[in-house]
Amino acid sequence: MTSAPDSLPKASIAPTPRASWREAWAVYLQPRVLIVLLLGFSSGLPLALSGSTLQVWMAESGVDLRTIGLFALIGTPYTLKFLWAPLVDALHVPLFTRTFGRRRGWLVFSQLLLIGAILLLALTDPVRSPLFVVLGALLVATTSATQDIVVDAFRVESLPESEQAAGMASYVAAYRIGMLVSTAGVLFLVAAFEGAGIVRTSAWMWGFIAMAALVLIGTITALAATEPAQSARAEAATRGEAAFSRVMHAAVRAFSEFLVRKQAWAVLAFVVLYKLTDAFSGAMTASFVIKIGFSKVDYAAIVKGVGLAATLIGGFAGGYVARRYSLAASLWIGGVLQALSNLAFCWLALVGVKQWALAVAITAENFTGAIGTVIFVAYLSALCQNPLHTATQYALLTALAAVGRTYLSAGSGYVAEATGWPLFFVVSVVVAVPSLILLAWLQRRGHFDELGPVRV
Repeated sequence: MTSAPDSLPKASIAPTPRASWREAWAVYLQPRVLIVLLLGFSSGLPLALSGSTLQVWMAESGVDLRTIGLFALIGTPYTLKFLWAPLVDALHVPLFTRTFGRRRGWLVFSQLLLIGAILLLALTDPVRSPLFVVLGALLVATTSATQDIVVDAFRVESLPESEQAAGMASYVAAYRIGMLVSTAGVLFLVAAFEGAGIVRTSAWMWGFIAMAALVLIGTITALAATEPAQSARAEAATRGEAAFSRVMHAAVRAFSEFLVRKQAWAVLAFVVLYKLTDAFSGAMTASFVIKIGFSKVDYAAIVKGVGLAATLIGGFAGGYVARRYSLAASLWIGGVLQALSNLAFCWLALVGVKQWALAVAITAENFTGAIGTVIFVAYLSALCQNPLHTATQYALLTALAAVGRTYLSAGSGYVAEATGWPLFFVVSVVVAVPSLILLAWLQRRGHFDELGPVRV
């Protein structure tokens, strides 16, 4: 009897034929691409609530830099989500799965849990109840990571080859817009509430409550979507198996597929290190802007204005690069650009508190970061090619990528305090070197050729 993984078609990212600009843009209006775009917003929204936005709240409350830097460890669920991803691949959520399907049931379930976690975090106070802040932030990160597991699997499985490039560009652009809304949007709301006479603690509470309400965009999108055909076939192929057996098969096969590949450990190390330069500088960017003298309103206005525009343009530029060049060449372009953009903050530290200089730095960081992220998502998607355990494989890869953001960048506050801001951002550029060395090593050994038709 043929095993289930071999009997199912594999997802792939094939070359996209050249088309007119009208045809190229029309694909962004396809229903599946629009669904992925809205789910990308829902995935990006909660990340900053337990990260940079929480950092601003803590910085305003007088928490010291070292403690703020250590709060990067709150992102631990993003690095461990592969541990429960097999449950998402294999188990049914009572009532939800039967009503909405394998992927959509988990989507709605995880989003409802996420709304509850954000509301809990909204009720905490960084000064009076730091332990409750930690608990609330951990719950937000855990439920957000679970939502990411499902959204990533849904995106990879639902988009046909002709829509992969547009889907990835839309997903990343919307993801970063979600992050901007939960940073700049929250800061604007909090400032407005304070201007209306609401005390700071209550202003932050209502800001977080508003973000919980925005999660409903993802829930409505999940209800309007249709179950991916690949997921439905995978569900049918394993319907006769016991729940425990399905979980074990999803876990073992997902991991073993990576470990039997050539240069497997080098690939996993590259996944960990590629976005580290962004993570290292990003862990302290919000605190840096506040500490050198900008107000949260200044920061929010620039992030929401030029930052949003740069994110959108960068996302679609990343899609163009991934379509135009080979995957290896695209990774080189994204890796170098996202590292060099950190020098803009080094320059800002020397220039001082000037709004136009902050706009330049934010524009450079958002534009290059979006390019790098789209290309990186294309690479991770190319590594996940079996719909029986897409969620587990992609969760493993994104969890490894989160190691840099969570653990390797946790000491960034100590580095910033020891070196000063200009040198800190120079160090964040140097942090990119190991990933580029690994990229060259993998390229010389034909790793990207072995992935098959992964140009998008």
